[in-house]
Amino acid sequence: MTAPSTPNRTILITGASSGLGLGMAREFAALGRDLALCARRADRLEALRRDLLQAHPGIRVAIRPLDVTDHAAVFETFHAFDSEMGGLDRIVVNAGIGSGRRIGTGHFAENLATAQTNFVAALAQCEAAVELFRSRNKGHLVVVSSMSALRGLPKHLTTYAATKAGLAALAEGIRAELLRTPIRVTTLFPGYIHTELNAGAKRLPFAIPGDVGSRLLVRTIEREPATAHVPAWPWAYMAPVLKLLPLSLVARLA
Repeated sequence: MTAPSTPNRTILITGASSGLGLGMAREFAALGRDLALCARRADRLEALRRDLLQAHPGIRVAIRPLDVTDHAAVFETFHAFDSEMGGLDRIVVNAGIGSGRRIGTGHFAENLATAQTNFVAALAQCEAAVELFRSRNKGHLVVVSSMSALRGLPKHLTTYAATKAGLAALAEGIRAELLRTPIRVTTLFPGYIHTELNAGAKRLPFAIPGDVGSRLLVRTIEREPATAHVPAWPWAYMAPVLKLLPLSLVARLA
């Protein structure tokens, strides 16, 4: 798919106070986009807003604190941003957590929190986003999945990988529903990108710096593909291989 002739001017990003959300906000601001940013940490959002407006005085930046696991607040916040900004053109479902423990080791609460944040809360965000886009028959929904979605993974990644696989399937279902409409849906499958989320990880094969990863994600989003592996090298080439690997080999990847 070629890039849209009219760029999406107003972009909402969840989980924008750190990591890839913050990085994407900076990249979109540099492109002159207006931003609606939300996350749990209001102080970080305010600091980011000041930085963005100082660096790019011609854009608008609206911020609102949001815990995406408060589903009613997700709908309220998205609708409030839509009204404040005069319409949202693109919504990036990015908020998520990377914590998790081995299944059956007494850490159900932590795995449940991961599932609720990465999938159930993402469902709420997709519902709210598509509701707005349906109302005007246009828009671009972007969901941030993961390369880990391609296979079930062991150890601390089991629940995380499952939520990202569920999110990818959710996005594909929404895309199927909206195929014959002007509404676009993009699923991103990032490889390892250095962020606060994985700062303590010991093994991150082919990892790239956070600023580089954010820049590549934004460039990809601007093209509005149905799906994309980021960065393309090596992950786009490894994806079909990963799907065919015996489980015994997949188990060594975590």
